[in-house]
Amino acid sequence: MSIPKHISEFLESKHIRYQHCIHSPAYTAQGIAHTQHISGKEIAKVVMVMADNNMVMAVLPGSHRIDLDLLKHLLNAETIRLATESEFRDIFPDCELGAMPPFGNLYHLEVWMDESLKAHLNVVFNAGTHAETIQMSLSDFERLVHPKMGSFSVLMH
Repeated sequence: MSIPKHISEFLESKHIRYQHCIHSPAYTAQGIAHTQHISGKEIAKVVMVMADNNMVMAVLPGSHRIDLDLLKHLLNAETIRLATESEFRDIFPDCELGAMPPFGNLYHLEVWMDESLKAHLNVVFNAGTHAETIQMSLSDFERLVHPKMGSFSVLMH
């Protein structure tokens, strides 16, 4: 499997410079960081949540864990929980389960980005498979996705 066609076409149509990397399969953000020889802080991982029965894409550093209480407050939601794989599987039919890129806008999803990602010039994320990543400038990512910003993650120990 390679980068989903609509994602590569989207990046090329916007004249985005990006680097596509193929690596050994990795199923966690820290695993990707290890295979790519970069800090987990530079990995943008996707966490799918249900907030008041609405699917939301949260994007945070691979070295962090989501704080659902903080995100619930930012979303002004009554309820929030992690989404189940069965709830989001069909939203990303062109991606391996759990390897979706943080382009929620291409899937009609609200995207929230944790402010701690702004500490890096570049961001690396899954390209639709567990063995491929895309690296691009954070400013290009923000320009493409227009994520809402907030602080909703904490550094893992």
